Amino acid sequence: MVNARTVVKLLVYPIHWLAGIQFVFAVLSVTVFQDLVARWFFASSLIWMLIGVLIWTRLRKHEIQTIRIHDGLLFAVLTWIIAGTVGALPIYWITEVSWTDAMFESVSALTTTGATILTGLDIMAPSFLLYRQFLQWTGGLGVVIFVVALLPMLNVGGMRLLIAETPGPIKNDKIAPRIGNASRYLWLVYLAITVACAACYWSAGMSFYDAIAHSFTTVSTGGFSTHDASLGYFESNTILWIANVFMVLGAISFALHWRINAQRQWLDYWRDEETRIFLCLVLSFGLIVTAIILSNDTYASTYDAVSQSFFHIISFMTSTGYGATDLSTWPLVLPLVLVFVSYLGGCAGSTAGGNKIIRDIIAFKLIKNQFSVLLHPRAVKQIRYQDKIVADSVVTSIIAFLLLSALSTIVFTFLLVAATGFDFWSAFTAVAACLNVLGPGFGEVGSNFINVSDSGIWILNFAMLLGRLEYFTLIALLLPEFWRE
Repeated sequence: MVNARTVVKLLVYPIHWLAGIQFVFAVLSVTVFQDLVARWFFASSLIWMLIGVLIWTRLRKHEIQTIRIHDGLLFAVLTWIIAGTVGALPIYWITEVSWTDAMFESVSALTTTGATILTGLDIMAPSFLLYRQFLQWTGGLGVVIFVVALLPMLNVGGMRLLIAETPGPIKNDKIAPRIGNASRYLWLVYLAITVACAACYWSAGMSFYDAIAHSFTTVSTGGFSTHDASLGYFESNTILWIANVFMVLGAISFALHWRINAQRQWLDYWRDEETRIFLCLVLSFGLIVTAIILSNDTYASTYDAVSQSFFHIISFMTSTGYGATDLSTWPLVLPLVLVFVSYLGGCAGSTAGGNKIIRDIIAFKLIKNQFSVLLHPRAVKQIRYQDKIVADSVVTSIIAFLLLSALSTIVFTFLLVAATGFDFWSAFTAVAACLNVLGPGFGEVGSNFINVSDSGIWILNFAMLLGRLEYFTLIALLLPEFWRE
């Protein structure tokens, strides 16, 4: 059975974490930006702080117990739902959108989806825009992993929470013997790459404010911008290539980043099978898109064509979702290519969405083995990854994941068509954008998601959570067996 009191008491930590963030932005609004929205941040922070205190006081006699797998799954799901709710309150008050739209914007930010219902970003309060960017940064590596870093102080095991939160089929890539230390190391790497990204953006001509704001959403592969035109606002190929570098870094396992930095074995990026295949796919699709664009004379300059091609391939494949041009001017086949690469995704243990490259690799090897067995029936074929035999249970879970991904896309697409009246292409790309935590779609959702009905928005909210939690974690809670065990 689920230890409900332990789970509820632990939920105070993400509530207070986000309430603390809102308090900081209230102070920034007053002292730095003076943009007249501080009262909404202060009010929201106070409300959620009080709610957290009331929960803790109500359960003060209950000792927090060791986390079990059921508790970890429930905590992971509730954390994302509650974090989305807490983050939505300032959005609701400041932008005066409906609560449905505020929840969508908050969930989109925290899951690093990057889909938005807001317009007129260029004239909005700077503190609010930076808050929106920071929500993506804090959600990128995972609110749950932040909580895991605190659990040793409570003498509570955090491995169950990390298993429920960490993306990817293989979750034993430890970087430290103690799970609390491991999560803190991951955050340290995350922070270091973010600082480097901000410095590069600033040196390339962004304002100090924009450099910090966009570093949050580049490394988190979130894609929110402080401008309606996204990175296209800056009209700089240099900035696009800087974004490319840091989107790729954000889409590579942070455990791998830490290990390579500690050992100074830089060639290990290439020796790592998943990272190597990921980089090769980026290069291959980038060249393909470049060739198609050049053959259609879309841009006057070859350098512009190369920059735009690689930028959008990396943006979609890493599930960042930045834009830098009007994609409606591209040949019709290319939007389909961009949606396809969004399903490939980034590496496991990164901030990127999609199916993850490790799953793609193992699925491809499984198909290859099946053809070999067909031609050589007596042959014994085993799937190997990183020169190690992949367990049958892992292969089975990967096939189940890919099936769920395809099935969810179909089901949610038809639900969205029924709820909104959108054409199939618009609904399909909207669902793909949310399940892959990507952000931009095409057709009716080409510029933003403001045209989606309220019922459609809630469908997409669920899709974002489903994609962020990689299907199984959330679906497990819907099974009667979960509550009977």
